[in-house]
Amino acid sequence: QVQLVESGGGSVQAGGSLRLSCATSGYTRGTTSMAWFRQAPGKEREGVATMSTPVGHTYYADSVKGRFAISQDNAKNTVYLQMNSLKPEDSAVYYCAARLGVAWSLQEIDYNYWGQGTQVTVSS
Repeated sequence: QVQLVESGGGSVQAGGSLRLSCATSGYTRGTTSMAWFRQAPGKEREGVATMSTPVGHTYYADSVKGRFAISQDNAKNTVYLQMNSLKPEDSAVYYCAARLGVAWSLQEIDYNYWGQGTQVTVSS
């Protein structure tokens, strides 16, 4: 069974940076898609970034393009989300998601494995 475990959330001032990690396990290596989503209280879940593996193509929501970067370390089976120039509107619970096969999607229905989430709070 696939397991995803997020870490790295916390509180930061506007303009600061955080790096989230998603440790993955439980499935045989192959073509997969990984993504980061976020959800603020009272708002819909929003796709932030996605990456195909092993090719490594990336895609970002317009709201974070140029500020966030998704990457992977295959040796550690870990996916990262580097968040720079953070804004208060970036505050949310961030979730790691995965699926077998290529998706390159920022829609939650395209993913069937999810982590428990990690809180990110950006203050002004």
